[in-house]
Amino acid sequence: MSTVVLDPVTIAPPASVAAPVRSRRWLGLFAILAATIMNLLDTTVVNVGAPAIQASLGGSYTSLQWVAASYTLAMALGLLTGGRLGDMFGRRRVLLVGVVGFVAASLLCAVAWSPESLIAARVVQGLFAAVMVPQGFGLIRDLFPPHEIGKAFGTFGPIIGFSTILGPVVAGALIDADLFGTGWRMVFAINLPLGLFALLAGRAALPKATAPRTRTRLDVTGALTAAIGLLLLVFPLMQGREQGWPVWTFAMMAAAVPVLVAFALRQIRRAGSGRDPLVELRVFTRRSYASGVLFVIFFFGAIAGFSLAVGMFLQLVLGYSPMKASLTMAAWAVGAFIGSGFGSTMMNRLGRHILHIGLALMLVGTAALYPVFQLDNLGVRQLLVPLLVYGIGMGMIFVPLFGIIMGEVRDDEVGSAAGILESLQQLGAVLGVAVLGTVFFARIDVGVERVTLIALALTAITFALGFLLPRKARA
Repeated sequence: MSTVVLDPVTIAPPASVAAPVRSRRWLGLFAILAATIMNLLDTTVVNVGAPAIQASLGGSYTSLQWVAASYTLAMALGLLTGGRLGDMFGRRRVLLVGVVGFVAASLLCAVAWSPESLIAARVVQGLFAAVMVPQGFGLIRDLFPPHEIGKAFGTFGPIIGFSTILGPVVAGALIDADLFGTGWRMVFAINLPLGLFALLAGRAALPKATAPRTRTRLDVTGALTAAIGLLLLVFPLMQGREQGWPVWTFAMMAAAVPVLVAFALRQIRRAGSGRDPLVELRVFTRRSYASGVLFVIFFFGAIAGFSLAVGMFLQLVLGYSPMKASLTMAAWAVGAFIGSGFGSTMMNRLGRHILHIGLALMLVGTAALYPVFQLDNLGVRQLLVPLLVYGIGMGMIFVPLFGIIMGEVRDDEVGSAAGILESLQQLGAVLGVAVLGTVFFARIDVGVERVTLIALALTAITFALGFLLPRKARA
């Protein structure tokens, strides 16, 4: 499950922009929302549509993992540069380019003729999502004066929350409805009207940048080095089970280490010579931030891998239809919506304690699901309460997480530190899908039980890491 972390520290200071017409500010906000909702829909679609996709296109269980992970991995890599494109060429222009590319890639997904073509289209989707999504919060700052920003984000949060709940349900309904014989393809084609609205409303209402373009030069070589290193790590994790874990899988994972070290050294050299690095590594010298990075990887890895396993278990093992599976999983999303409201209200009062409360609820929900998954006559009723409890705990963490992790980061490091966390959030999800997905598909009859135990362990590790984070969120 993907999430938008509603945290003001990730918002760059507003650029110089032409003042938008007051009546069009809200139209501009809804254009940003439409773009954000497209991303949310496409990060969860595989949990609902994977069995239908496999029945239509064929392919192995590994290909289903790639359909999920290719989007997230591409987005993680693209986020290293996506935010800076807005500073260089204007947020409005970059957002609209991202929307056009995302919709085009969605249509390619909808007409895919093989697992490989769908995976390739998902990579393109992820790259354009990385261009599109980072512009949103900065554009809200450009659209609204300071005294109205709170109202704008007060609208943004609940709509995103409801979209997270309704997204999988709508996906399940579209697949079951089989409109015009499209089946799962309509889940991607639905992005066409959303994208068209975002494009037209964005052109009409989003402010144009009037400040000169920055002279920042993107580190293309660094981005490619990071991509190679992560692929060397993720590819064997995905393919190893299917191939019987040959020697080359371990060789590739070992080769990822020097490549990622080379990337880190390049970033250090660029920073030392006064050039803009993709990643400002000095923030890792702070123990609280480095601990927060591990927190993000374990937390989002556990969520993404566990949600994939549960979604596949409901359909492949219990035989649920996509609609029934999505309605069952909606308890999880409803809980996340409730928890995020509590987390946003109490984060300033409780500080990092809110993270531990949320993680404790996740541990309770996960532990309760383990015996439920072993029942012979398992039904929806036995799943709803544990999934709801898990979702409430998870939701409590979403809003305050980044603010707490960056509680001790210097002002001049905030932008880079936030960008790193956003990329690592996606990377953690990729690793979760790779590792926990591999465990699940190795024995789908008992896979969800094994994944539940691993998710329990990962959540416990995350709970321990929480004690190393700053006590209060960044002001």
